Amino acid sequence: MSAFKPPIWHKPDGTPLACVEKIKVLNENLEELHQLAQDMLDDAVLMGGTEEQVRTTLMALVSSLDSNYPEQQP
Repeated sequence: MSAFKPPIWHKPDGTPLACVEKIKVLNENLEELHQLAQDMLDDAVLMGGTEEQVRTTLMALVSSLDSNYPEQQP
């Protein structure tokens, strides 16, 4: 089981998000992504793949993402 803990979410100016609903949505999204990534890792290993390749691929995938929206300005 993973010991991953969600971060304290911050605004572009560095202050923490205060809206409970926004934090809840971000943490739920992170939890869903965590479970999907865990399933992918387990599937790859069960099918003869390697953890290293899955980790590298997931990091490359996340690095390739661009937001469809500009960051909010303070």
